[in-house]
Amino acid sequence: MTGTTSADVVIVGGGHNGLVAAAYLAQAGLSVTVLERLDSVGGAAVSAFAFEGFEARLSRYSYLVSLLPARIIRELKLDIPLARRRYSSYTPLPGTAKGLLVDNGDAAATDASFRSIGADIVAWNAFYDDTARVASAVFPTVCEPLLRRTELRALVADDSLWNDLVERPIGAVIERRFENDLVRGVVLTDALIGTFASANDANLDANRCFLYHVIGGGTGDWDVPIGGMGAVSSQLEDAARTAGATILTGAEVVSISPDGEVHYLLGDAERTIVGGTVLANVAPHVLARMLGVVSERPEGSQVKVNLLLSRLPHLLDSSIDPAAAFGGTFHINEGYGQLESGFRDASVGIIPSPLPAEIYCHSLTDPSILSPELFASGAQTLTVFGLHTPDRLISSQNGDSRRDELTRAVLDSLDSVLAEPIEGLLLLDAAGRPCIETKTTADLESALGLPGGNIFHAPLSWPFAEDDAPLATAAERWGVATANDRILLCGAGAVRGGGVSGIGGHNAAMAVLEGL
Repeated sequence: MTGTTSADVVIVGGGHNGLVAAAYLAQAGLSVTVLERLDSVGGAAVSAFAFEGFEARLSRYSYLVSLLPARIIRELKLDIPLARRRYSSYTPLPGTAKGLLVDNGDAAATDASFRSIGADIVAWNAFYDDTARVASAVFPTVCEPLLRRTELRALVADDSLWNDLVERPIGAVIERRFENDLVRGVVLTDALIGTFASANDANLDANRCFLYHVIGGGTGDWDVPIGGMGAVSSQLEDAARTAGATILTGAEVVSISPDGEVHYLLGDAERTIVGGTVLANVAPHVLARMLGVVSERPEGSQVKVNLLLSRLPHLLDSSIDPAAAFGGTFHINEGYGQLESGFRDASVGIIPSPLPAEIYCHSLTDPSILSPELFASGAQTLTVFGLHTPDRLISSQNGDSRRDELTRAVLDSLDSVLAEPIEGLLLLDAAGRPCIETKTTADLESALGLPGGNIFHAPLSWPFAEDDAPLATAAERWGVATANDRILLCGAGAVRGGGVSGIGGHNAAMAVLEGL
């Protein structure tokens, strides 16, 4: 046991939220120490050369930026260029050679695409005009002290819309405003990213997920960070270090006491640091374990598959340029009925078939993630995000076999909408292995410490305080309070946490500064 040190603020976890908090607090003149278990910072917001022999920097876990406020980028002087995708989405119509292409750059083409599948674009435009109004009202509040439910409802200024999004299951408004099953499914997908729920979930978990997906940036657009997610974390690390924060990697926290004493391992040595305030940039379930408290383990619901292809695949719909189809979010087997059927299957332990999933081709929007040689060859990356694959499908006994089954389910789902098998396009790495990497919920727990593989750390919260919630302390007002006054949440498990946003880190830092 070595001697005890101290800092004004100790941050447990060097993911992007912890780095945001460290930068703000160090800039304010506080002594800050960040303890990160892994050998590098960034958590889920990292890039990696996943395939031996190829210089392709994949955003290995998280992949898009929407919820990161421009305010944080500006205040921390971050150089994070973001690319807006022209195409919103492409969704093949199962069993046909048709599909729905939503082209933000060509309204007439989008209208024609809706008509080609017998869908109503007027309903689509009206609905997303409504969500844009909600976004413009709600998103500016996420880096401010919490509003109460009635206050935010008044700010939205549309009781009917508020009830549709906040008070009733999301399926009710989708079924009322859209008739086409494919269009209904495209809308519903934003309610299911990392969330295992039915469209008519009485707990409203799907509603909370949907709300966060449509308010990002005040517009709901999802942008690609140039250079990959690792570029985001690199900028945040530089900001924190430049401001004077101390960042220790390979430092595994083993316990925290309510009085701010943090015990951690660094190499073979056990060390102790006492923080005037401790910020927990870990899941609340992990924090509870560090405090010696029993808590309910959360559950994630996704599988992510990274691919490196020699070129983009040909589509069943030969009228669509693959670069357009893959230029936004490519939905596969995500009709409304398919999503509900997939939920029922996974609820009883069956991997959905076909597996609902969506695809992102980052290299189309940001070729800088490929070496010049790879780019010149026509190679492309694909990230496939499978829905309705809850952690309950995987156990410590079947993790490897389930990973193989989920990989096969993803490839089969892809093949069902392509004109050629996807496996024939996979590049081979330096050892002759196909360039395919699968990350299950169990992998996320093992690699990143996310209990149950939950990418949000815990069930998402509403971005407001209930009318009777206590807001007496700075931590309560900023949505980062725990049962211990000296310990605050600063990660995705905070109120208004989830996604690559930096909001949890910003709000924890503001609570600390307000309490000085």
